[in-house]
Amino acid sequence: MQTVTTTRRRAILAAAAALCLAAAWRSSTRAAVTPGRWYKGNLHTHTLNSDGDSTPNEVATWYREHGYNFLVLTDHNHLTEIAGLNAVHASKEQFLLIQGEEVTDSWQRLPIHINALDLAKELQPQHGDSVSATIQNNVDAILAAKALPSVNHPNFGWAVTADDLLRIQNLSLMEVFNGHPTVNNVGGGGSQSLDEMWDVLLSAGRPIHGIAVDDAHHFKRIGREFSNPGRGWVQVRAESLTPAAIRAAIQQGQFYASSGVKLADIQISADEYKIAVDPQATEKFTTYFIGDGGKVLAKVFGEAPAYRFEGGEKYVRARVESSFGASAWTQPVFRQ
Repeated sequence: MQTVTTTRRRAILAAAAALCLAAAWRSSTRAAVTPGRWYKGNLHTHTLNSDGDSTPNEVATWYREHGYNFLVLTDHNHLTEIAGLNAVHASKEQFLLIQGEEVTDSWQRLPIHINALDLAKELQPQHGDSVSATIQNNVDAILAAKALPSVNHPNFGWAVTADDLLRIQNLSLMEVFNGHPTVNNVGGGGSQSLDEMWDVLLSAGRPIHGIAVDDAHHFKRIGREFSNPGRGWVQVRAESLTPAAIRAAIQQGQFYASSGVKLADIQISADEYKIAVDPQATEKFTTYFIGDGGKVLAKVFGEAPAYRFEGGEKYVRARVESSFGASAWTQPVFRQ
């Protein structure tokens, strides 16, 4: 009886999550003009409460002083409480901490890490009998806790493939860039890049949004070999700086991900996908509008790239590359 009840509960949860996800996806792909303002945030950060080198207060101070508007502390299998930190650092429409956890699991020594964003209660790893089952069990637990799951650094330890992710239900977020120096963002040796994995999922009709994070661990030692803050973030367009508004905007795809490129605006109409880039110094840009199967639909130079829909596109997203070496990733709009 216990097994039947648990199975039924999971089925109901999965169905409800699917309906919410579909509604959010449809909403994000219809919008032509989006109200709200931009808020810069990081969704993946560590402190001394797991394997970071700094206290939660020191970490919050770094982001507050470097122009971020919100921060999620995601220690490994530990829920770092933020009430005291918000009492010190939070300010209306300026800065906010949101609670989170990196649920840290494994299967046959392959690291499987899932962030739980906007989480109220600490979770334990759920385990599984395969990579995909381990991911799914943790995603289900995070959704049951009314938090937002995100698959972290799939290529870390070459643990997670696109085929694994295709088996996951009710997942809406994955990292397409992670600032840690050993997570293999660009793939290699026959393994797909995170960009390529994303396109596999999108081409299969999976409504996945791509995020960028710094996965900061090291605030006291700076160098290419360390996981330092500021290397990746999201810029969210939301109605206000509250956990609910930020979460809703992320679920609706009202954000872009960046490893350094700044965008001034993104507008999607029935006819066109338009981007306005905010250049820094002598920076130049190349934008790739990408569609089904990862095909490049258009390559555009300059600070105002646009793609006019031709009809027949399954989805369209964009990657803006800077001459300085950084990128920005906009969210896909499904056309079919």
